[in-house]
Amino acid sequence: MIFSLDVLRARKGDCLLLHYGPPTEPGLVMIDGGPKDVYKPHLRPRLMEIRKGRRLDSQEPLLVDLLMVSHVDDDHIQGILDLTRELIVTKNHPCFRVLGFWHNSFDEIIGDDPKELTASIEAQFGSASLNGDLPADATVDAGQMEEETIVDNLKVLASIAQGFRLRTDAEGLGFDRNPEFGGKLILAGKKKHPMGQGLKFVVAGPMKPELQALQKKHDKWLKDQKKKKKKKEDGEAALAAYVDDSVPNLSSVVVLAQGDGKSMLLTGDARGDKILKGLELAGVLKKGGTMHVNVLKVPHHGSARNLEDDFFERITADHYVFSGNGEHGNPERETLEMLFKARGRDPFEIHLTYPVDEIDVEREADWKKEQAKAKAKGKKPKPDWSPQENGLVAFFENQNLVPGQNIRIKDAAKPHVIDLLDPLGY
Repeated sequence: MIFSLDVLRARKGDCLLLHYGPPTEPGLVMIDGGPKDVYKPHLRPRLMEIRKGRRLDSQEPLLVDLLMVSHVDDDHIQGILDLTRELIVTKNHPCFRVLGFWHNSFDEIIGDDPKELTASIEAQFGSASLNGDLPADATVDAGQMEEETIVDNLKVLASIAQGFRLRTDAEGLGFDRNPEFGGKLILAGKKKHPMGQGLKFVVAGPMKPELQALQKKHDKWLKDQKKKKKKKEDGEAALAAYVDDSVPNLSSVVVLAQGDGKSMLLTGDARGDKILKGLELAGVLKKGGTMHVNVLKVPHHGSARNLEDDFFERITADHYVFSGNGEHGNPERETLEMLFKARGRDPFEIHLTYPVDEIDVEREADWKKEQAKAKAKGKKPKPDWSPQENGLVAFFENQNLVPGQNIRIKDAAKPHVIDLLDPLGY
């Protein structure tokens, strides 16, 4: 049986392919598609290689048994929109065919069509923002809330239009959406979902109580806005009143994939503490206990804001996948410090989608940008970037890796496949 994770370069985002089942009849799950400039240079060529590896003729489409979008955010969804656009254009002779589709659209999560919310975003940041293209310096003033958190949420909320478009594309293409959930929201629970050919999914996020809290918060936001006289200049204040550091996390689908005694934890951008609670709710992690998986896709591209030490202490893995090229500072050095602190001299492998020196270039640029923002606001900026104290190159050089600890970096010219059972071979 094949049970392999195919890790693609996706700039600041996620793009993963899960291969499973017997070698003679393999299945394929696509998880997220990254932001723009990922589908054509990375995802589509890899799908064509898989077509070739399966020896499909020119008239036979590659079957994607399940297309899963972890949540509505530009760096996860845009590549999928590029795929659906191609499928619409080539509907009679497609290279690929999607059989199943998992996606929680934002309007279903909040229980309403959030026109007021998108109007506030457009008023503040322009019509391009509704396609997920916010200005690099997009910000709001929201008191004690961290600016980075606010900007992250602005980008999530600005992706609402992308989510609507994906849902429309999926309906037009006849995708069977969330069939294992009766076409309704994907929610955490103890039920195992057999996906065929030996693959099972356990959903550990999002959790229903938190989605209900998000719905309540959104309803209150809309009610408050209807009481006010809307002005263009009010867009920033209105959005600041709504955003919250739970928005992207509450909407992320978290899945534990299981096959022939092996497992992969696919986490989207969920927060570490929410993942632990979701796994407990799903019955695969005892309250306060620990668990081991073979592959862990590290949440939110290795952002330290999403994780604490106990996450890596309670969930251990043979392989840790960090998606990110250094934009927005991810993967962060603090996260890697947590991982090595928790695992000590245990054997494990770290998988990076870009070379460490390239990641540091982007991380340093982000560091300097944050310094400039702080200075512009009259705040004390963080110290100047130090390659030795802040860089990942120096971090790994100083680790003195023990036997069994390895760093594997995605080669731009070759597939990067983590085989847990039979080798994929292409």
